[in-house]
Amino acid sequence: MKRESATENVKHFFHKAAELLDLPDDMRRTLINPYREITVEVPLRRNDGRLDLYNGYRVQHNNFRGPFKGGIRYHPTADLDDVRALASLMTWKTALTGLPLGGAKGGVTCDPRELETNELEKLTRVFTDKISLVIGPRHDIPAPDMGTDSQTMAWLMDEYAKIHGHTPEVVTGKPIGLNGSFGRTEATGHGTALVIEQATNDFDQIPVTGAKVAIQGFGNVGLYAATFLDQMKAQVVAVSDYAGGIYNPKGLPLDQLTDFPVQRRLVQEFDDADQVTNEELLELECDILVPAAIGGVITEQNADRIQAAAIFEAANGPITRSGEDILLDKGKLIFPDILVNAGGVIVSYFEWVQNIQEFTWELSQVNAELKRILVKTYQQVRQLAEEKKTSMRTAAFMVGIEKVAEATQLRGYLN
Repeated sequence: MKRESATENVKHFFHKAAELLDLPDDMRRTLINPYREITVEVPLRRNDGRLDLYNGYRVQHNNFRGPFKGGIRYHPTADLDDVRALASLMTWKTALTGLPLGGAKGGVTCDPRELETNELEKLTRVFTDKISLVIGPRHDIPAPDMGTDSQTMAWLMDEYAKIHGHTPEVVTGKPIGLNGSFGRTEATGHGTALVIEQATNDFDQIPVTGAKVAIQGFGNVGLYAATFLDQMKAQVVAVSDYAGGIYNPKGLPLDQLTDFPVQRRLVQEFDDADQVTNEELLELECDILVPAAIGGVITEQNADRIQAAAIFEAANGPITRSGEDILLDKGKLIFPDILVNAGGVIVSYFEWVQNIQEFTWELSQVNAELKRILVKTYQQVRQLAEEKKTSMRTAAFMVGIEKVAEATQLRGYLN
């Protein structure tokens, strides 16, 4: 069956929210399309001497509320459709959380696992050079995403500095030693756990304490989501990486697994648990399912077999529009990506502010502000969903779209 377009999925969710907002057609057409799309060729001379050519992208979706903001991912699925959808999601995410930022996304279609460290550095520097004219600390601020990390951002910052001078605020998610922020590495997973904690307070049948949680993805997001949920006394029963996962209905010993990603070990090397595929993990018996890997994993083909009572989207776009319809018909609770995984961009904003002010926040301040914004945002979405008798996703989109529409009107774009 043909893969559902990520861009079409986001447009579908946009139009559902726009309909409830009675958004005029002119405003819809203005907000839905990207401001700019860039496709570049990224040549890389490999260590064995051969020349590989990769496609790179930067999609700047909307900057009516502030500079473009969004991560850069290195992944085989990072094509233009994928990046375009992610850029749009960033626009609604920053607006939803009240950050004075817009939305963008970037990517290179490659598999970083196949590249040596020095090859990744060369790839990053060439890509940075190709997009350097359209990024900047007051224009477009990249960040890490799937397949990239703080080291990638350090290379990006350094390459940009060769052209424009020392400008740490051009990128977020940097190492602490290069003006990064405390709490940024774990922010997306931490934020996911905070949203789960808030949501389970609303549903007595799924208290976070003792809740059985399955997490697809054990990279940066999944690892920290599992760590913070474990601290909240939830019972993480399954985790997975790209090669597969492990499952124990009595709970996994996370203290024995947290070093696996750093050591580049596969979780299936842990032998005191049952092995499952990534597809099987989604269908396990559990209270809470956290897709924290790639998009489009829950579709009309498997949605009917999802047993979890609640799904929290730590990944971007893990549920397609057809998959969501089936889940909602079954009474499943879905908490959308633009709310659940917003912790990353919130703390990225904190890092940007610290760089501009040349002042460092303590971890306690970062975490307190992260929780304040996420709790406030969750409550706003929850209240609107109840008031309009709609899904949490549609309510979240409504909040974000309304803020961007207001900024568009105030700036006179449709006069």
